[in-house]
Amino acid sequence: MTATDRAIELARAAAVAADDTLATDLLGIDVTDLTPISDVFVLATGRTERQVTAIAREIQDALHELGAKPISREGLEEGRWVLLDFNEIVVHVFHEEERTYYSLERLWHDCPVVDLQLPAAESSAGGTSQ
Repeated sequence: MTATDRAIELARAAAVAADDTLATDLLGIDVTDLTPISDVFVLATGRTERQVTAIAREIQDALHELGAKPISREGLEEGRWVLLDFNEIVVHVFHEEERTYYSLERLWHDCPVVDLQLPAAESSAGGTSQ
């Protein structure tokens, strides 16, 4: 089984919002086959706590326009690792240090990557956006 069209739509919208807020290392991971909690994880990185919070808020606003509301939000106050659970997708916005430390990419390395369709020339993801 693969991620639903709706999950991929939301993941791409979240990635665009994160990219617009200068997030780096954008990555979409299709976790459908390994966990029942979600279809796609979206990972993004910010350089400061303020930027992490801004990225998360921009993603919430963008997905709200598509009719998606988070069922859970964690970490907005601290700005180190913000988790936004939209049911179909879970967005992880990390501060650089937390992204390196927790390295969710390694944990989910067997999962397919979701093509986030970000323009390579304009994306700040350093070649890791898919």
